[in-house]
Amino acid sequence: MDNAIEKIEKKVYVIGHRNPDTDSVVSAAAYARLKQLQGQSKVVAARAGKISPQTEYIFERFGVSVPEYLPDLIPKAEYYISGEPATVDEEASVWEALELLQKEDSKALPIVDRTGAYRSMLHYQGFARYIIATINPRKKSSFPLSLDHLAATIHAQPVTLFNGGEIRKSPIVVAASYTAHFRGHLAAEGAENALVIVGDRWDIQRCCIEMKVRALILSAGNTLSRDLAELAEKNKVTVLISPFDTSSTAMLIIYSAPVGTLGDTDIPQIRLHDPVRTFRDALSKTPSRCLPVTDDEGMVKGVIFEGDLIKESNIEVIMVDHNEPSQAIEGIENYKLLEVIDHHRLGNLSTRYPITFINRVVGATCTIITNLYREQKIPLEKGIASILLCGIIADTLILQSATTTETDIETAEYLSSITGLDIKTLGHDMQTAANQVNSLPAEELIKLDLKEYAERGVTFSVSQIETDNPGSLAERQDEIAAALEQVRAEKDHLFSALLSTDVTVLDSLLFVTGKKSFTSHINFPITRQGIYVLKEVVSRKKQLIPLLAELVEKAVG
Repeated sequence: MDNAIEKIEKKVYVIGHRNPDTDSVVSAAAYARLKQLQGQSKVVAARAGKISPQTEYIFERFGVSVPEYLPDLIPKAEYYISGEPATVDEEASVWEALELLQKEDSKALPIVDRTGAYRSMLHYQGFARYIIATINPRKKSSFPLSLDHLAATIHAQPVTLFNGGEIRKSPIVVAASYTAHFRGHLAAEGAENALVIVGDRWDIQRCCIEMKVRALILSAGNTLSRDLAELAEKNKVTVLISPFDTSSTAMLIIYSAPVGTLGDTDIPQIRLHDPVRTFRDALSKTPSRCLPVTDDEGMVKGVIFEGDLIKESNIEVIMVDHNEPSQAIEGIENYKLLEVIDHHRLGNLSTRYPITFINRVVGATCTIITNLYREQKIPLEKGIASILLCGIIADTLILQSATTTETDIETAEYLSSITGLDIKTLGHDMQTAANQVNSLPAEELIKLDLKEYAERGVTFSVSQIETDNPGSLAERQDEIAAALEQVRAEKDHLFSALLSTDVTVLDSLLFVTGKKSFTSHINFPITRQGIYVLKEVVSRKKQLIPLLAELVEKAVG
């Protein structure tokens, strides 16, 4: 039961592969929504890259929110904090703060201002330093406090109270000598700021009121005569009746200072998005082995303790439309993987525990997710149904790709019937939006739907775009070749390629840059240097990758 509760409370990201295509982004959005409808409110749709013009068009047209962009999943501070933290206002008394610290059973508490912005840290070592500095018999001490805090801390009954919210430093004076001697001592301390503790000695009480002390504190529940009360009112002297004896009252006054005065300002604050590696050393050197975590505006969002870093993070992951670690978002290996929903070949993914793994021979992951709704008898919202239909159309080239199955066709027709969308018309609209890709810079164009593969000890990348005018891209051959070479060199790939698919005739052009040991084995028809014609090849995973794998085998022996 405890594990189930923990799972619900953690944030679960549903995310597709890097440089996502339409099927990947739509799958994440639709599957996250399915989980939410099943009561898992912490499930969030995410994407691991910029979306294409086609994908942007689809989400905007059907009014569905684009999944959250995650540049990576490298461990960050926000992944190791849980819920809103307890904080204490800088104007609260030390006593209130220590009570909260004990209640929270914590080693430290962030001290904030009235807006919630971080100011300093309360921890026991800092409190110890405060006490040592305050209770020092070798020097006179004054305490910055308000009379309101003082009254609350000692549970006093006010007789008179003036300027209760004002914070200023005051010495504590215990009336323990004869009146004449005491009068001189009080004058030396500065009567106007003094907090005088006295019992039932009416002569000392009168002396304090006449000298206009800041506050007269009557210990052990002693009271003031009517005439002295009237004089205190006239002279604007605060009079408080403490239920505690003199020694207890004096001790409690120390705790009535604003907690902000003893906060440790040397402890650095870290931001939610700061990687763990950037603050691990600082964390180990703080007095309480913890750091406050704030957002970009400085508002406290949590506290991270050194021990938190050895626990599981507060997020988990569901992979859609891929199962190979090389195609996954950077840093995914640091988190618990719950599920994989995919329609591609199996890679070298492994886990330390059982997971839900759904891999079906269909043309689109959106086909699988649509049928999960149907199998679990959960009605599809119109917006989600519409983008799922778009995802199938995009990944199967309007149901004409070699990867298209009867399941894809039946599922698309089902979605068409419940949305009222005509498949061919919608496909044409999507293609019009997709054609904007031709005008993108080559570096951006290549990374829209780029996947990395590993075969026989080497790696390579293959991007894919769809257009009705691949000739315009061929004219940019030099620019595209330079962008491909940059990708290849950065990862030391054997080669990098771009498959430009003509959706009007269902043929493709293949742009390739690579090491000569590979390119010398390419035997496809060539239209110009580095560009090859692939008749009736439209599927990267089913048609192109097997061909390239054979060439890789020849190249590496």
